[in-house]
Formats: sequence, C-alpha cells, structure tokens
Amino acid sequence: MSIKHDPINFLWFIPTSGDGAYLGSNDLNRAPDFDYLTQIAQAADRLGYSGVLLPTGVSCEESFVTAAALATKTEKLQFLVAIRPGTASPAYYARLTTTLDRISNGRLLLNIVVGGSPGELAGDGITLAHDERYAHADEFFTVFEELLEKGVASYDGKYIKATNARLGFPSVQNPRPPLYFGGSSDAGIDFSVGRVDKYLTWGEPPAQVAEKVQKVRAAAAHKGREVSFGIRLHFIVRETDEEAWAAADRLISKLDDETIREAQQRFVNESDSVGQKRMAALHGGRRDKLEVSPNLWAGVGLVRAGAGTALVGSPKTVAARLREYQDAGIDTVIGSGYPHLEEAYRVAELLFPELGITRKEQRHGFDSDFGKRQVFGGGSHGGNLKVVSGS
Repeated sequence: MSIKHDPINFLWFIPTSGDGAYLGSNDLNRAPDFDYLTQIAQAADRLGYSGVLLPTGVSCEESFVTAAALATKTEKLQFLVAIRPGTASPAYYARLTTTLDRISNGRLLLNIVVGGSPGELAGDGITLAHDERYAHADEFFTVFEELLEKGVASYDGKYIKATNARLGFPSVQNPRPPLYFGGSSDAGIDFSVGRVDKYLTWGEPPAQVAEKVQKVRAAAAHKGREVSFGIRLHFIVRETDEEAWAAADRLISKLDDETIREAQQRFVNESDSVGQKRMAALHGGRRDKLEVSPNLWAGVGLVRAGAGTALVGSPKTVAARLREYQDAGIDTVIGSGYPHLEEAYRVAELLFPELGITRKEQRHGFDSDFGKRQVFGGGSHGGNLKVVSGS
C-alpha cells in the first residue's frame, strides 16, 4: 500500500553572489544585478514557490536590503533572510526584522546563520571559537525575541548586554517571524532545538538525513519542544533521466582538476563547519564518486561551499527521491539550479505536478497568524496604535 504524501513546501534561491550556466568557469556568467534578481523573484512568485532564500556573506548582496527591494516587486513570495548574530546588536536586528516584516506585509522568514569561515567572521568582528559562537547566539536571541514579543528588553550576559532596549513598532507576524536554522554540530543542534521553528539540513543521503532528523527531534523533545524539518538541495530535472544526467555533466564540463583541488583545500582550511565537512566527505573531491546515493549528485560541491548536492533525473525519479526525504521527516525544500531563472521554470513545470504542488496549494513554510499584528502598549511604542492586516 503506497503512502500518501502531502505536497511539499518548496522555496527557491536568489543568487545574490552571481549566477551562471557552468560551475568553476567564467563562461556565461551573470552578475547579480537587481533587474536579474527581480526576474527570478517574480518568476518564483508566479510559478508557485512559497518563498526564496537569500544567502549571506561578503560575496553576496546584503540580504535584508535585497529582500526589502524584492518585496516591493512581488505579491505572495516569502523571503528567508539571513540573520547573523554578532554583525549587529539584537536591538538593531529587531528593528530590521519588524521593518521588513511590515514592508512585506508579513512575508519575512529568518534564517539564523552562526557558522562560516573564521576568517570572514573575523572581518565582521566575530572572533569567538566555534562552540562559543552558539553560546553568544543564545544570549543574542534571548534579547531579540524578548524585544519582538514585548517591545522592551534588558539583559546582562557574558556576551550580550542591553539596558532598556526598545522596539518602536511590532512585526506583522505575532510574536515574530519564524526562525530557521541549519547546523550539524552538537553545539548547533543544542542551540537550535531551544529556539527555532524549522531545522534545515543540507542534501545528504536520505539515511543520513533520517538519522539527523531523529537526533534533532530527540534533542528538541528533551527541551519540551517540537521542530519541523527542511532540506537545502540543488535540482537538475529534465523530461528523461538521460537528459538530466547529461545536463549534470555539462554543468561541470568546464571545471578543471586544479580548480577542484584549490576549492577543496579552501573548504578544509577556511571553514570550521561540521556540515561543510560532512558535505566534502560525500565525494572527497573525486569526479568518479559523485553519485553518492541514487540520483543524489555531489558535483556542485566540488567547487561550491555549503549545499553541494543535487537531485538529478526525470520528474518521476526526482519526486520519488523527495518522497524518501519526506518519509524521513522533511516537509520543506529550499531548491536551486544553474542558471536560477531557467531552472526555476523547469522545476516548477516538470516537477511540481509530480509533487502535487499547485499555486493554490503552495503553503507557507510555517503556520503563522498573518491576520494579527501585536500592539505594544504605552510610551514610545504608540499605545494607541491598532493595525489589522490580512495575508
């Protein structure tokens, strides 16, 4: 007897560091100019994706600013925006959050990013060791969440100090936009299960994802909480399996061995991310070890940090693989493909029907009450402010 699967929640990706048709090559590259990013966001909005992820880092356009601009060009699309503790105070991020949530009329999702390259983090003034960054993040979000909930917060911690911090306006979503997080280390998991709504994993084989889901679920239950789960994957979907594998080969056809070697060394030497190590271990930098699980191809990870695997195949094949992830507990996918504009269409037109996704059925990534805005009472919060907003 076959298992009935709910339509999976599907987000897409905004390539704010650039786009292109080949990995590891400058041929047919596209700069991340705003007109092009707008095309991708509007296509995703039209095609039935529930939202888009905007990455963070020195090579990316700033995520809050870009999301605010794209929110004015779209109607229903949600924006999963990176918030990195340490680059600004909790009070400042709280103001960014409520402003963007209000500008977008409740379409903001927050992606907590704690890890990364120690060198890049140091450039942003973050010099804490790996596990200590999560202790800092816990204090940061204690203040951040209290501000979003109450409009005022004070805290005297080891890393964060705030004296009568205030928030002038509430967010549309009550008490705050949903929190997403991805991190494979024990410190990351322990931090996340105490706070986040959705735990994200990169595209490891289904058995490894199932093991991670069970671990995170148990850790959350130990704290009396429940979290839901999402996965970050690239997609190469074509009408037949053969066409899809040919497209995968084409994507790395201009990638030379020296570029791969340099990229792999950089990932090892410049990152303390446990998740990155798990990604690299899937293929070991070898071209002959790229199908790490049926239809799960690690070619992207040869030169791209972070999410390094793609599901490759026909719509029926890829849908079957996604159902394996659903069986493991995944309810949300954050997808991407090169180039992102064309692949957004291919995934929506070929894969969505197999997954039972239509524009009407495409769901928000988290159950939120968009019909209410919290009202902070008294003083500078404007105690008489009353706002009613639909979704």
